[in-house]
Amino acid sequence: MMLRIKRVPTVVSNFQKEEAEEDSRHAGGCGRNCFRSCCLPGAKLPFYAFKKMNKIEGEKKSVGSENKESPVAFLDSLLLGEWEDRMQRGLFRYDVTACETKVIPGQCGFIAQLNEGRHLKKRPTEFRVDKVLQPFDENKFNFTKVGQEEVLFQFEPSMDNDVQFFPNAPIDIENSPSVVAINVSPIEYGHILLIPRILGCLPQRIDRDSFLLALYMAAEAGNPYFRLGYNSLGAFATINHLHFQAYYLAVPFPIERAPTRKITTTSGGVKICDILNYPVRGLVFEGGNPLEELSNVVSDSCICLQDNNIPYNVLIADSGRRIFLFPQCYAEKQALGEVSSELLDTQVNPAVWEISGHMVLKRKEDYEEASEENAWRLLAEVSLSEERFHEVKELLFEAISCSIEEDKGVTQNLLEESDFCPQSLEDVDALKGSHPGIVSV
Repeated sequence: MMLRIKRVPTVVSNFQKEEAEEDSRHAGGCGRNCFRSCCLPGAKLPFYAFKKMNKIEGEKKSVGSENKESPVAFLDSLLLGEWEDRMQRGLFRYDVTACETKVIPGQCGFIAQLNEGRHLKKRPTEFRVDKVLQPFDENKFNFTKVGQEEVLFQFEPSMDNDVQFFPNAPIDIENSPSVVAINVSPIEYGHILLIPRILGCLPQRIDRDSFLLALYMAAEAGNPYFRLGYNSLGAFATINHLHFQAYYLAVPFPIERAPTRKITTTSGGVKICDILNYPVRGLVFEGGNPLEELSNVVSDSCICLQDNNIPYNVLIADSGRRIFLFPQCYAEKQALGEVSSELLDTQVNPAVWEISGHMVLKRKEDYEEASEENAWRLLAEVSLSEERFHEVKELLFEAISCSIEEDKGVTQNLLEESDFCPQSLEDVDALKGSHPGIVSV
């Protein structure tokens, strides 16, 4: 089945045209119009203030208060409209809308894209791949070096809890704004970067605040075909400056259709499930009230993986309602010479999008010969072994337990209603010993 990359009807508003003219007039500093102290004084960008929400509702058109319309349609007019504007201005390294895309026949529905431009023009990795946590290095490429024209808008919580939009707002250098920028080597239509507290120069490591910001963006977009992803160092992040990626693709991802089995539910209502019948072992998190409960459980899991030097990828799906977490070991296997030359020759780096089932292929022969079997074989190399995955889950449940204890001062009812089916009596004893609140069935 052949696909055309779907373009969403957008409107280039007057403020976008004025912004382009303003960019051309605003020159100074180092002359590159970058996002550093040399060029930022006097600079302005659109500013979108989102409403914090306790719960992600059903299909939503806007996130303003019930009787108030959002001042601008966040996804269609602002994010994708600004992205289209940058495409018209020639800021991308290639035209991603010209890339061939198809759904691979088979039960999973893997999606294949031929993207030769990304292979040839993408920025190379500049750091070690065997350490998940590495200090920020201002001498290496980071997002403060991008041109201001690549930044679409500022994205911050509203002070009065109503959605607000300012087409031309000053940049608050002191408080380091979170911004949305284009990915100049895009995978798909609307491919952007969410960069939390850009001027804070944070390394690529998740914390609670940054992950909650990403969840709010997914909820604000309110479209299940707009997904956010995260790659840790060692799991094919290529820039050590904190960022999430996102893009729009109007096809279900295979991972979103994979069956799951509930392991447990936390006392805050977050359901944690194993992913079944999929080549990469992982966990799914959903539910939680308020939304921050879900965010904290997932971010604490990510922090645990980081602290234990376990590379991982995250997919935020279904407008922030479901979050997939994949510990992975492909780069480690590469370094040990355990990946076949046949897979290495494809030069595919299985990051969050590939793991989710969107296979970005760099050679025409791989695209033409794409099959479910080939996709499965590549992704199976990404996955932890069953034994190692079980050990990692134990680490994660311990971290979640400790965090909830610190947050709420409770230990006994962390995890309720478990449907987890342990593989042996030893598993039962291990779970009971580590987490008194887990009930085996």
